[in-house]
Amino acid sequence: MNVPGTGPQPTRVAMGSGEVNLFRRGSGRPVVVLHAAGGAGAWNPYLHRLSEHFDVLAPDHPGFGRSDELPEIETVPQLAQHYVRLLDALGLERIDLVGASFGGWIAAELAAAAPDRVERLVLMAPAGLSVPGAEPADLFTMSPEQIVRALFLDRAIADAALAAPPSEEVARQAARDGAAFARFARHPFLHDPGLPARLPSITARTLVLAAEADEIIPRPHSEAYAAAIDARRCASCPAAGTRSTRSSPTRWPTR
Repeated sequence: MNVPGTGPQPTRVAMGSGEVNLFRRGSGRPVVVLHAAGGAGAWNPYLHRLSEHFDVLAPDHPGFGRSDELPEIETVPQLAQHYVRLLDALGLERIDLVGASFGGWIAAELAAAAPDRVERLVLMAPAGLSVPGAEPADLFTMSPEQIVRALFLDRAIADAALAAPPSEEVARQAARDGAAFARFARHPFLHDPGLPARLPSITARTLVLAAEADEIIPRPHSEAYAAAIDARRCASCPAAGTRSTRSSPTRWPTR
């Protein structure tokens, strides 16, 4: 959802075989926000709130939103390297990094691959790990209605979202985003067996956020991340569901 009248104009940045889309607004510390499987191509309310305090950069992953496919990028570790190159292209030496769900997985890979580039890290219900007994929802087999109902703790919000059928353009974009998500996350499903061994390389001050109720990425995934990244904190957001804006970080992690 865009914030009416407040969203910045997107810019295009040449990367690899094409271009990626990037929203940017605010001043101060640079904060890169990596979106989930949904949420690309839009300046969301929590981005607007963050931009009141920070220089916020919100890129669309390759194949998502308004970014080109960049078919040469095939895995999440390659996505992390793509973002290192984007930081170089933008002249950003050191950043704070936020990632939600699928974007949290990419953010963790980026922080592990280039620890000197990430000062502070916020992972919101991050995907990427295999946690026995706490399997994530299978987004590839769920109906659109099931996904919407899983996304919101407040059932009234889900009902309102389902009451207004998506436009042709929105449905087309959702299908494109879904194909890009499957390209990176379907096999193996929503995790990388090699990721746990890389997480101890993260040196950023890190906060892991988990919603009180999450039907897509259950809380044990956040707890597993917090345990793997030594001496970090895992916090719960009360009265928050998978995508409640109340789970957006407004306080940064401290040691």
